[in-house]
Amino acid sequence: MTVTEAVKSRISTRAFLDKPVSEAQIRDLLETARWAPSGGNLQPWRVDVVMGSARDRLVAAVKQAIADNPLGDESELQVYPPNLAEPWRTRRFEVGEEMYALLGIPREDKPARIQHLLRNYEFFGAPVGLFFSLDWRFDKGQWAHLGMFMATLALAAEEKGLATCMQEAWTARAKTVSAFLGLPDSEQLYCGMALGYADPDAKVNALRSSRVGVEEFARFHTQ
Repeated sequence: MTVTEAVKSRISTRAFLDKPVSEAQIRDLLETARWAPSGGNLQPWRVDVVMGSARDRLVAAVKQAIADNPLGDESELQVYPPNLAEPWRTRRFEVGEEMYALLGIPREDKPARIQHLLRNYEFFGAPVGLFFSLDWRFDKGQWAHLGMFMATLALAAEEKGLATCMQEAWTARAKTVSAFLGLPDSEQLYCGMALGYADPDAKVNALRSSRVGVEEFARFHTQ
């Protein structure tokens, strides 16, 4: 698989097979991802991997936190700006509607939509979850470095026949997750990533979000 093939085949997988991923496989992916670009070679990322019984205990802890306070928001950062403007608001809305259409969940069925959203906190059935955090002292530059590391990790997984889903939904339960992982107060949790083998029969995995054309985001200065 070429880099181009990996980029174009990677999706946000939202249904995984009940098939284990070994610690050796994960270490191999991290061994590759550690070579991601890093300004000043700071390598600011921290990664916490949960699998096996640890994964199950984390899922149970977050479910309990949700049951205790369904409307609670433990976010330490904003995933999206408030009052998201156009064209970004429409892009987010359209991909959400495409996903629920594949799942056969109409817009008026709010309970079913919420239940699917809550599947985030089960890693959509993936056997492995990874969490990414940064020291609070870092700023936008290091957030960009973390993003490059995560993208590299996802592409390395794609090459190995594994699937991923980057999950910013975990920010809503950042305090519960941080406490479970034992993150020091100096660390800010960003998001999670589900890792496993994609379920090829799941309709939701047919979703491939659209991208705008190059002419809409690139400017060429030639003189």
